[in-house]
Order: sequence, then C-alpha cells, then structure tokens
Amino acid sequence: MATILITGGTGLVGKAVTSLLISKGYEVIILSRGQSAAGNAGYSVAHWDPAKQEIDVTAVQKADYIINLAGAGVADKRWTKKRKQEIVDSRVQSGELLVKTLKENPNKVKAVINPSGIGWYGDDAKRKPGRKAFIEDDPADDGYLGETCKLWEASIDPVQELGKRLVKFRIGIVLSKEGGALKEYKMPVRFGVAPILGSGKQVISWIHIDDLARLMLYAIEHEQLHGVYNGVASQPVTNRNFMIMLAGKIKGRFYIPLYVPSFVLKILLGGLSIEVLKSATVSNSKIGLTGFQFLYPTIEAALGDLTKE
Repeated sequence: MATILITGGTGLVGKAVTSLLISKGYEVIILSRGQSAAGNAGYSVAHWDPAKQEIDVTAVQKADYIINLAGAGVADKRWTKKRKQEIVDSRVQSGELLVKTLKENPNKVKAVINPSGIGWYGDDAKRKPGRKAFIEDDPADDGYLGETCKLWEASIDPVQELGKRLVKFRIGIVLSKEGGALKEYKMPVRFGVAPILGSGKQVISWIHIDDLARLMLYAIEHEQLHGVYNGVASQPVTNRNFMIMLAGKIKGRFYIPLYVPSFVLKILLGGLSIEVLKSATVSNSKIGLTGFQFLYPTIEAALGDLTKE
C-alpha cells in the first residue's frame, strides 16, 4: 500500500484521517515538532519544525502522498495581534517548507492534499448577485480570514509546478464528538440552555468529521481530483436551528433557548466574534459531481450520530 505523510496528524482532524487511512491498510507517517519516534497506534513519527524550516527529508522521500493539516487553531484563543500572526505563519511556513523540500530532494510524491477554510469567502452579503451559495471560483474575501486563506493556499500552489497533483478542500465547521465546535456548543446545553448567538439567523456551513476524513481518502484514491473543492455538507443550517436541534437531541423538551446579544459576544470574543456572527452559505456541488457521497448530508443525521451515547 501507499505511504501517506501527514502534517498536523495529532490534531482533531489529523487523528480521524490517520485512523481511517490505517484501517484501509495505508502506511502513515506523522510529522511532529517532537523528536522522531515510533508511533504506538499503527503509524510512525518523524521530526519537522516549520518555524525553523526543519524537516526529516527521508520521511518525505518515503511518501507517495502528503496531507497537509498543519496550522494553529483559528478559534482556540482570543484574536490578539500576535495570535493572528501565529495563525497565518503556522500555515504559510508549513506550505513553504513542503514546497522547498519537494523541490530540492528526489521524491515519489504523486499528490498533495491541502485543506483550507471557507473563511476564504467572507459573509453571505458579499455573494455575487443571483447566487444562493459561494462556489469555488469566488474570490477571496478582503477580511482577515479571507487574506489568511489566500496566503495559505498560495504557499502550497507551487507544488503544481513540480508536477504534483494538488487538491485543496475549503473546509466548513467540523463537527466531532472528540472536540472542536460541537464540544463548545454542547456544554451549556447539558445544563438546559441553548445559546443562540446574535440573531441566530447566520448560516453555518459544516461537515461531519467522518465525511472530512473520507474526503482526504477520496482525494488520494481518485486521480481525477485536482484544484479546489468545498468541504461542506449538503445542508447548511442557521445558528438558531442548529442549537434548537442539538438541544432537542440532548435534552428532549427540557431546555431554554437563550439569545446572546452581538455586543456581548464582541466583548467576550473580540475580533473572533465577527466569524461567530458571520453567515456563510457554501455549496458542495462541485465535489458531489465527482461522485463523492456524504454519509451525513443533513444536520439532523450528523447530530443524530454525534449525540449518541
């Protein structure tokens, strides 16, 4: 079987992707800032440090495919000036290091899969007239996340000049039992409160983590895939409907909807509140036309799975 090199393999998405690949018989090498060591879960570990532009070249030379998931969590901390730069640098430095390594060393890498984010698109108010959703040929937004995604994608683009197939997925909000956004949403619900952020009308484009992992595998196994695809489920949902459905799955009828005003979110979250309150309706038609089928196309199916005890 082929060997897959994964950056960001110990994160939420990385763990799901690694588990799926191993279950399908692939050899997996995870690049980590720690010292090289044998993995204890069916994969091996090699050293890299994008900030220092250090990488284990032999690990890259063993790889048939690279999945680049590296990057500081966008919503993990308050957006200070330092944190915003860290978010950008962690992505751009990773892409640049991979490109440099592939360019300067003999290798057998056939394709690079590089997830980005739907932060590329900005708010629904900026959609082209007549369009119901953002699609892949829409330009990058001029806000912070739009610029971040633009730099992120640009850092990995040169692999195409090296003859490598490049697949970029613009990923929506990832829903998982193990952490991320859903964990944060669940906490108040368990106490009988369903917090609705701002007006609650803002649209969330999301994806179940199992479908996201399957997208990575699909890109490896289908050579016709190249370029940009949106990694979102078929049914975007408003914040209000999402929270009401989540509360119903967890608490039945025993919960209270609670609106959290926009100004409160701005005080609590600072600049990050812009993203929490932003409405982004994103289409997955392009990836659907390739034959990919989502296991969880609707929010009801996704939450039904993710709230099972």
